[in-house]
Amino acid sequence: MAAILAFAGSNSSTSINFKLVKYTTSFVQQHDIQLINLAKKPFPMFSEDLEKAEGYSEDLMKLKAEINSADGLILSVNEHNGNPSAYFKNVLDWLSRMDRNFLEGTKVFLMSTSGGRRGAKGSFTVIDGMLTRFGAEITASFSLPSFYENFGDEGILDETLRMEHQQALSTFLDSLNS
Repeated sequence: MAAILAFAGSNSSTSINFKLVKYTTSFVQQHDIQLINLAKKPFPMFSEDLEKAEGYSEDLMKLKAEINSADGLILSVNEHNGNPSAYFKNVLDWLSRMDRNFLEGTKVFLMSTSGGRRGAKGSFTVIDGMLTRFGAEITASFSLPSFYENFGDEGILDETLRMEHQQALSTFLDSLNS
């Protein structure tokens, strides 16, 4: 049984990416899932001056410990103007300052969604590149376009997208067993 940490790279209390993560984790059986809501974790904007003066916050050290104890991550990233949100980029900046290879050996199911037709592909591409530089192995990926048309109370509405999501999740879970 693998330990999986699941979260969205968003600090919005109404995050559609967090909804996608919660939906995804509802299908995971036979693994330990820890779902965290980053919207409840304030992180100051990274600066070397702040790092030197105050070090690393307790919330940041706890998040790093949770990541390090996980065998895999389920992560969905949001997008602001074609890029990752400043919030999530900031979280990655802090984590990478603590340990450049903080994701070494960690398998990741990387997802993204947005209200637009591209499904946050710009942010997805940037984060994909960043995570691998920090040691992550992206074992599966999924992007949900047009969230408000393709997601409802029962989850992913479009049959093709639902099947793509399930296949990606299966690929990720299989990677944890190998």
